[in-house]
Amino acid sequence: MEKLQYVEKIRSFNRYYANVLGKIDQEIYNKPFPLTEARVITEINFRNGCTATEVRENLGIDRGQMSRIVQKFEEEKIISKKQASDDKRQYLLYLTDNGKEIFNDLVENANREVGKMIQEITNRDLTKLISSMETIESIFTKVHSSQSEVSIRTFQPGDVGFVAHLHGTLYENTYKFGRMFEYYVMKGLTEFMFNSDGGELWVAEVNGKMAGSIAITKSTEHVAQLRWFILDESYHGLGIGKKLMETAIDFCKEQGYKHVFLWTVSVLGAARHLYHKYNFGLTEEKQNYEWTGSKLVEERWDLELTDEK
Repeated sequence: MEKLQYVEKIRSFNRYYANVLGKIDQEIYNKPFPLTEARVITEINFRNGCTATEVRENLGIDRGQMSRIVQKFEEEKIISKKQASDDKRQYLLYLTDNGKEIFNDLVENANREVGKMIQEITNRDLTKLISSMETIESIFTKVHSSQSEVSIRTFQPGDVGFVAHLHGTLYENTYKFGRMFEYYVMKGLTEFMFNSDGGELWVAEVNGKMAGSIAITKSTEHVAQLRWFILDESYHGLGIGKKLMETAIDFCKEQGYKHVFLWTVSVLGAARHLYHKYNFGLTEEKQNYEWTGSKLVEERWDLELTDEK
């Protein structure tokens, strides 16, 4: 009987949330692409050089429907196909310049419409909402997590280029950050490579593939800075962000740092939620017009370290 009550509660939530998803589909993803086509465009963008089979299996799309979408996207010059070098039967999918513009429009439209949906929700309730969503995602991806081998290691030659690439592509595609932001990232990484005393950079891997990074650099004798914290969106839901954060904080304690701070931007809601979870506090804000051509709010978050693990 107890299990039946859980089942009924879950089904009740599913009925409610299906209406929410229907509203999202109607108001966001039918301008001019329906939800499935928008998801395919997004998947190809983030899995640059993937096959149609990989996209279809990851999104759960019928083979015939996927074939029709690929044909349509080719005819409309949204994607291009390139024969795989290791298997001549396979073709790799890439967004064309036109496809990238469409993806950016989809992101901009989705951000705007979701922003409208949550504008009446208080920050406190938004924090609870995001936390609940993360809990649902975490529980339902446990099976996937157990099948994925996640490891955190210190950086090796070649990794710094990956960190810079991931920052450049993710922030340009999702937030329209430009060249000045990429220059800022690469300048800092170059300085770190020249002198990494008191610091370290870690790379997260999933089944041997690089998925994200985090770093600590020395600011003063007792103060560290957390930098280059990023995660490929394809690997969300595996708990990698928490593992990276704990690795960095543990390192700070081992090095005898008393304080650690970081800089972020206000639009990074998921990251800000994680900083808050690990007891960082917002201490400073400043405006930035360099990276997007419009106003961004940079935020400094600080954490006083204790000897407790």
